[in-house]
Amino acid sequence: MPMIAPPLSLYIHIPWCVKKCPYCDFNSHAQTGGIPQDAYVAALLADLDRDLADFGDAVADRPLHSIFFGGGTPSLFSPESIGRILDGVAERQSFDRNIEITLETNPGTVEHGRFDGYLRAGVNRISFGVQSFDDDKLRRLGRIHSASDAARVVAEARDAGFDNFNIDLMYALPGQDLAGAARDVECAIALAPTHVSHYQLTIEPNTVFASRPPVLPDSDAAWDMQEHCQQLLADAGYAQYEISAYAQAGRRSQHNLNYWQFGDYVGIGAGAHGKLSDATNGSIRRRAKQRTPRAYLEHAGARRGVASDVSLAAIDLPFEYMMNALRLVDGVPLADFARLTGLGIEVIAPIIENARIRGWITPDPDILRTTTEGQRLLNDVIALFLPVATDETGKHHA
Repeated sequence: MPMIAPPLSLYIHIPWCVKKCPYCDFNSHAQTGGIPQDAYVAALLADLDRDLADFGDAVADRPLHSIFFGGGTPSLFSPESIGRILDGVAERQSFDRNIEITLETNPGTVEHGRFDGYLRAGVNRISFGVQSFDDDKLRRLGRIHSASDAARVVAEARDAGFDNFNIDLMYALPGQDLAGAARDVECAIALAPTHVSHYQLTIEPNTVFASRPPVLPDSDAAWDMQEHCQQLLADAGYAQYEISAYAQAGRRSQHNLNYWQFGDYVGIGAGAHGKLSDATNGSIRRRAKQRTPRAYLEHAGARRGVASDVSLAAIDLPFEYMMNALRLVDGVPLADFARLTGLGIEVIAPIIENARIRGWITPDPDILRTTTEGQRLLNDVIALFLPVATDETGKHHA
């Protein structure tokens, strides 16, 4: 089946934070001096120019469906800097009429009165990195804000005119029990966000927690927290649509949905990643930028600014697709696999049948959707689609 071009989004990475959290494995860097906002804005736009020129017809006449400022802490940049970035992007690529533009922020870094500036700059959705409403848990996570800070900045954003915002929460925190996880969700619901991201704390390599791991609730306790909090959110009108995402009706994150539905996105900024489909030749490229702010600022817009640029092999596409699509609770049309990868359904049919026999994927022949057990064992389900190579002896290797 011929490949189609999916919606196109833009991810903009702002790499600086006031302080690096001990659990964080994102490309974020503690602020050690003044942030070079003007130079970074110029670098972002030069980076975008390079991508648009390199991708050519693959991005021409494709409006941006969503823009997401991630980090790091993007709200360390002034509304004026964010406005210059968005104005520059709009000069280079058209915007969809209903474009969603999200800015991530941490409650400890937003000053009073700035939200109206972000709104004027073009941002129409805020994502608050709250993580917990328990001050003790926030200290253990290395966060620089308090529970009262979180409640205050949410109220300020609403007063400024934002009517679409997300609250990030973690569960299975050090020393947390079921009641504590439930209290966090209840506090979030009381602030009436349109969206809640509720995800389990995991220990990632190359973090402070990896070298000095805290004691976390065991897997059974974590699953109990997820199920209980999921019900609390459902009862409050937040429908789960992805493993960690809950939204009021009509308020799903369009940017993240584009990721999970194997959409395309250009990534600019230090360490930013992008994925682009070229329907004319059936190729899918993944591109990443220089990771450190210093290297990025030095090389943005030049060939050395691109750290990696690869075309995905056909053998890798099933895993690449399932790594995203199987996270969606309602599933995706099975036919989308062929439309978005250019591969035939027969390529994955035996693997899907295997997963169905195990009770991990529902028997619906038209929808690719995990069962409740499949959601719990999602990493195992996705691993079924890893490419298998055959050596000269005929043995298979995952």
